[in-house]
Amino acid sequence: MTTTEPDTTDDAPQVVFACVRNGGRSVISRVLTEHYAGGRVTALSAGTQPGEHIHPEVADVLEKLGLDASAEQPKLLTRDTIAASTMAITLGCGEECPYVPGVRYVDWPVADPGGQDEAGVRAVVADLDGRVRTMLIELVPDLDLPPSVLDHA
Repeated sequence: MTTTEPDTTDDAPQVVFACVRNGGRSVISRVLTEHYAGGRVTALSAGTQPGEHIHPEVADVLEKLGLDASAEQPKLLTRDTIAASTMAITLGCGEECPYVPGVRYVDWPVADPGGQDEAGVRAVVADLDGRVRTMLIELVPDLDLPPSVLDHA
């Protein structure tokens, strides 16, 4: 029997991307991770002070790159979300992010795309694209990583 479902397992690593408003960097990172991981990594995004919606300029650039962000809604970062994750990647929430022993924390100092023009948002996406791809190779060494979405942009 063949299947077109993503290759998922119960022991798939879970990564939570955290920022303040959960409207830009964390959303970009989550969408890129889901796109490249093919179900082998679960990606979540949340914010310490979530806004009402994701930045429209972020949604626009992701759409132009062939990535769907239409279902993205800012969510509150909770201790439970972090505790259920293998890795927590912080993108500007700093000391406001809850600390959970046993979870690997990584800080990605990336510019905030909110309010930037298309070129500025694309620069942030390019930065995060490289970081996400490197992270996935580390988390899932046998992952057959698809070409970058930026290769066709």
